[in-house]
Amino acid sequence: MNNTYGSKTRKGWSLTAILLMTVLVLSACGSKATDGGSTNGAQASNELEQIKSAGVIKVGMMGTYAPYNFLNDKKEMDGYDADIAREVAKRLGVEVEFVSQEFSGLTPSLQAKKLDAIISQMTITDDRKKVLDFSDPYITNQVKIIVKEDNNDITKLEDFKGKTIGVGLGTNDESYLRNEVLPKVGDFTIKTYDDVISSLKDLNAGRIDATINNMYALKPIVDANGLNIKAVGEPIKSDQAGIAVRKDNPELVAALNDALKGMKDDGTYNTIFKKWFGEEPAQ
Repeated sequence: MNNTYGSKTRKGWSLTAILLMTVLVLSACGSKATDGGSTNGAQASNELEQIKSAGVIKVGMMGTYAPYNFLNDKKEMDGYDADIAREVAKRLGVEVEFVSQEFSGLTPSLQAKKLDAIISQMTITDDRKKVLDFSDPYITNQVKIIVKEDNNDITKLEDFKGKTIGVGLGTNDESYLRNEVLPKVGDFTIKTYDDVISSLKDLNAGRIDATINNMYALKPIVDANGLNIKAVGEPIKSDQAGIAVRKDNPELVAALNDALKGMKDDGTYNTIFKKWFGEEPAQ
């Protein structure tokens, strides 16, 4: 009786052991399948593939910075940046969805994954490269001296001595005047403004002697307000803007660079540039 019971017990334990081994083997197989799935998931997490899978790239821009990006009469996003974005999207094989907001909010929105890229005259700087990745530059903006149409006394930075120079408050241009130009040139007065239009109206009225700015950005304001001002001399500095994306997206950055290179190689880039600025891009 006891032997029979012991035999049955041993058989029971044997069956249990076999079942446990089967479960462990299946679990191991399952783990491999899961690992494989994770690998595929990692590939799917490649943001370039995600954009292609979604069929759309969400591009952030200000929408208030003509001629770079603005809403036209049809309330459609228009401008140089918008055309660059459309062409890049086309070459990625997706549609473009524009998301407009204040410049200061673009980087947080990108990092919160509300955007896939920023194409909004975001200057490539060392500080920004700490938190963002950039494509190759897609534009070089040249900053020039701007004076009243009948002013022939100022053609270079050295002519600023003794004059009053207007500049946007808190801008890179203000830092440039205070930290680089003023120590080099000597005494001149810096008058700051909260907006560009006020500085240009003061220049037009003769209340300041000059300002510095990017003429591409000023042209729509000058045209709309009939201001009699002009750019003089050679560019005093230049900034480059790129397409900003989240950090650690080498596939997306490479694809954006390929798209930009293709645009330049086949002449599309020059066509867009001349459409908005009326001249060939700087080399």
